[in-house]
Amino acid sequence: MNVPSNLKYTKSDEWFDPSSGAMGITDFAQSQLSDIVFVELLVEEGEEVAAGKAIASVESVKASAEIYSPAAGKVSAVNKGLADKPEILNSDPFGEGWMIKVEGGSTGEMMDAAAYEADTAGRAH
Repeated sequence: MNVPSNLKYTKSDEWFDPSSGAMGITDFAQSQLSDIVFVELLVEEGEEVAAGKAIASVESVKASAEIYSPAAGKVSAVNKGLADKPEILNSDPFGEGWMIKVEGGSTGEMMDAAAYEADTAGRAH
């Protein structure tokens, strides 16, 4: 499982990059969902998001899931390409698979990479 050390993580398997404001789902989350076939982003550029607000809906061959914002801030970019290539969330969740970016993101209750790895180890099947 890939857990970049420069990111912050939530218990609901989202990541946040404090340096760029980018966020998305973790490698663990995409592996649990399996083949992702649909992504709908629920926020627009310029909108304010609160930590814990639903920012996307993701469907895979196994399940569907709401994705929640790990940080609060003003949406500065939305990755509209995910609608056409949802499988990028499986192949590159921390790179091209970013969902939105926020300006001035305040992180609140988030884990570092080591804490997140320990958290997911207890949940892995």
